[in-house]
Amino acid sequence: MREMTIAELRNAMTSGLYSARTITQMYLARIEALNRRGPMINAVIEVNPDALDIAAALDAERHATGARGPLHGIPILLKDNIDTADKMMTTAGSLALEGNYAAQDAFVTQKLREAGAILLGKTNLSEWANFRSTRSSSGWSSRGGRTRNPYALDRNPSGSSSGSGAAVAANFCAVAIGTETDGSIVSPASMNGIVGFKPTVGLVSRSGIIPIAHTQDTAGPMARTVADAALVLSALAGIDPRDEMTAASAGHAHTDYTQFLDKDGLHGMRIGIARDFCGFHERVDAIVEESIAALQRAGAVVVDPVEIKTAKVLREPEWQTLQYEFKADLNKYLANVAPDVAVHSLADVIAFNNEHRERVMPYFGQELHIMSQEKGPLESEEYQRLTAEKHRLARDEGIDATLREHRLDAIMAPSNGPAWVTDLIGGDRFLGGSSGPAAVAGYPNITVPAGYVYGMPINVSFFAGAWQDGTILRIAYAFEQATMVRRPPQFRQTAV
Repeated sequence: MREMTIAELRNAMTSGLYSARTITQMYLARIEALNRRGPMINAVIEVNPDALDIAAALDAERHATGARGPLHGIPILLKDNIDTADKMMTTAGSLALEGNYAAQDAFVTQKLREAGAILLGKTNLSEWANFRSTRSSSGWSSRGGRTRNPYALDRNPSGSSSGSGAAVAANFCAVAIGTETDGSIVSPASMNGIVGFKPTVGLVSRSGIIPIAHTQDTAGPMARTVADAALVLSALAGIDPRDEMTAASAGHAHTDYTQFLDKDGLHGMRIGIARDFCGFHERVDAIVEESIAALQRAGAVVVDPVEIKTAKVLREPEWQTLQYEFKADLNKYLANVAPDVAVHSLADVIAFNNEHRERVMPYFGQELHIMSQEKGPLESEEYQRLTAEKHRLARDEGIDATLREHRLDAIMAPSNGPAWVTDLIGGDRFLGGSSGPAAVAGYPNITVPAGYVYGMPINVSFFAGAWQDGTILRIAYAFEQATMVRRPPQFRQTAV
């Protein structure tokens, strides 16, 4: 069953080879064997105690009335910042939110249930989606501990969707849901050698998801294939009255993103190579060259180089607006948690962390929490100015200008460098990354396996303008089919 795609699992259920219950049992057994034992991947923070019963009910429904759709009976893991109104908690990996049982599903949870998916469990993450400390270690949370990279156990899975990336790579599920503000889907997907898709902000609802920043947050699928990511995106997209930004997706969203999957989809597409994101590692540069050659063999028109001229000046306005929005958005979420939960505001979280310092902050602190707490309201003149500035730089003068100047369909860049050795004391050691412009702009970004450095995965990213989600799925699928480089992890102790 390892490495089976959603289509293969669906065919197995249709033929009677497997049932949803037996598939769920097999995934649960693999999680039991490899998550907290064996190599101790520690990607899953909690399994759904009702998963087998849900699977059995879906088997009975399939027998009685047929499958609801392609996700019927497919087990899916969700990042532990996504509300599920069931027996699982939603904590963002923080001990401060222990006992937080949501009264209502997140919209993405609701959509998955309606599609017949089985919510298998919750995945570990960088605590508070990596918005707690300036010296954090990705994949570590006070509730969940440390997630390991299944390609080399001493190396980092990146984050903040660390558990989702590692779980998919380790075959704990066919697909998982991650969330991203800047890099939190594409970076762990890259460092775990899988596909990660960050949609246009507003295509997928954020209601019921513990937030960082409403101008950049989104959920998205993490899978081993582009086809599986497209299938899940089809289920997730939709207008949600609880998230007003989804109204903008009207006329742009599709009910079936698999329509864009064409193995010849690169023919005639103009792809710009963002060389400014290269040059940090010669072996990564070599993989970029191999990827460019693959694009050209598949019929793409490669424009090399192109430059996003504003990329280097995005960080400061982004950094400041995230702090403003984290305070406002988190306070709004926490105001609605149950009365018996320990925290109901960011100020409460800071106090809780201080009171339980030995358990919550053994390695790094909460500087970002404190900096955010000091920010004023979203109505402040500074926040309004900074938000307009970051959107102008990332959109009009950034990605949009680059696409327009070179008449491009998409831009390609290396997603990240190879995963670093985890250092809980010193924090993360990123070599490079290209998530920033698309994240700040709120534009779609997909990362696809492209090669390996000393056995560690290296991906490339394709990103484009607003609502071009189908276009980059088309490009990514054709690239994937032309290269097919992904290989499963071997759970080595170290990379070298």
